Amino acid sequence: MEEALINIKNTALSFILETDDPKNLEEIKLQFLGRGGKLTLAIKEITRLPQEKRREVGMLANEVKQTIENTISERLQKLTQKKHISLSKKLDVTNPGAKPPLGHLHLVTQAIEEITYIFEHIGFSRVRYPEIEWDYYAFTALNFPKDHPARDDWETFFIKEETNPKMGEILLTPHTSSGQVREMQKKQLPIKMLNIAKCYRRQSDVSHTPMFHQFEGLVMGKDISISHLKGTLDYFVKSYFGEKRQFRIRPYHFQFTEPSFEVDVTCGVCLGKGCKLCKAGWLEMGGAGMVHPNVLKFGGIDSKEFTGFAFGWGVERVLMMKEGIEIDDLRLLYSNKLEFLEQF
Repeated sequence: MEEALINIKNTALSFILETDDPKNLEEIKLQFLGRGGKLTLAIKEITRLPQEKRREVGMLANEVKQTIENTISERLQKLTQKKHISLSKKLDVTNPGAKPPLGHLHLVTQAIEEITYIFEHIGFSRVRYPEIEWDYYAFTALNFPKDHPARDDWETFFIKEETNPKMGEILLTPHTSSGQVREMQKKQLPIKMLNIAKCYRRQSDVSHTPMFHQFEGLVMGKDISISHLKGTLDYFVKSYFGEKRQFRIRPYHFQFTEPSFEVDVTCGVCLGKGCKLCKAGWLEMGGAGMVHPNVLKFGGIDSKEFTGFAFGWGVERVLMMKEGIEIDDLRLLYSNKLEFLEQF
């Protein structure tokens, strides 16, 4: 008798779990638990068993009945939920479409657009020159001697290609200054050029990355002086950093400018008073100066008739110096850490 009850249970459970139609569950219930159902008829047979067996078999029969009823109930609930989900997935063309997730411009791209906007308002034209450059434009035409440290392969990325007799080796341009002579050779004076591009140097630490961005300004014409350079610097500093920020120039040395200057900007935290960030109230922004006569010569410009000034600064550097932006490691800008990038 026990074996017959277990077979009834297994058969019923098999039918219940295989069906996907709630109506079939009712038929299965009648087939096993109805008045003429298999389990009902089996329970009636218990009275024919010896007295000592009835209690044990009766308990098993109740357990089988309870299992069948619970399984039918659970299966009915599951099929009902599945039907609701299926109905909810039907396309309703009157519903508004789901908006795809939107990203935004990278922080460096935002800075480039802002810098471009500022200089375009005072007549600068945006240009772009090759990232894969000749040694001639990157160094020779910019007045670098052959033994200059910047031409060492521990400083610059050289490409293994055949050397050109005039242009020299091929390299990844280490600065946007290589565009100066290319712009002069167009012979379209006066010049107000803004060159923003990727540059490459063999450096990697908290303040350097092998690839970075520079923006290069070149102004060329008659009677261009340091006063024009200072006016341009003042306009950029006030426009990009804010009206409260000041700048200063200090004598320095660059191969392609004479005289040359380092440009400093007052700290955005203390506004020049001195703090933990700046120590003495000033932060170094980059280099500038009057274009060297030798560079003018390489560009085919008569240095007795025309003069000019140039400046070249790192986009990442001025970005980090801007108020409200604190970045401990420059390499973080080019990481894939969304929790950082999504802040901007």
